[in-house]
Amino acid sequence: MQNLQIATLAGGCFWCIESAFNSVDGVISAFSGYAGGNVDNPSYEQICSGTTGHAEVVQVTFDALQISYRDVLEIFFALHNPTQLNRQGNDVGSQYRSAIFYHNPEQKEIAQQLLKEISEEEIWPDPVVTELVEINNYYQAEDYHQDYFSNNPQNQYCHMVVAPKLAKFKQKFASRLKHSS
Repeated sequence: MQNLQIATLAGGCFWCIESAFNSVDGVISAFSGYAGGNVDNPSYEQICSGTTGHAEVVQVTFDALQISYRDVLEIFFALHNPTQLNRQGNDVGSQYRSAIFYHNPEQKEIAQQLLKEISEEEIWPDPVVTELVEINNYYQAEDYHQDYFSNNPQNQYCHMVVAPKLAKFKQKFASRLKHSS
């Protein structure tokens, strides 16, 4: 029996985060989208302008009997640098911010605890700037953004940025990955 939950996470470009989560055991689906802004049904072009207030996010549906929300967050923090304000590497703008959009008080509490632990452990040399905000909207990104990395391996950004990040992720989380039959 499944205990489905949703996590909505922003950590830079959504192509990498979506691809990583879609390979994790217990994750039912991960879709690229937009959250946290003030425009209904924004387009990618509007998001890229940085004027809508949205972040590029991945909405992860997972079976909490197989993977906990905390585990989802730990994977999220391994996939991006949560100390970079409104950017991830060369991707600059508020749409690339680090954010956890919680769906209920329990998620908020778990995220607050993990953020506190990460800050106290001083894993990164700079302070963590990940926002923790209640989800107020979510819009799934255009179809061509879904499973983008798998569908566009020839894309230079995918080749130079996403592929190395995913390889490192798969090595670190090998025991958490779905196994092909």
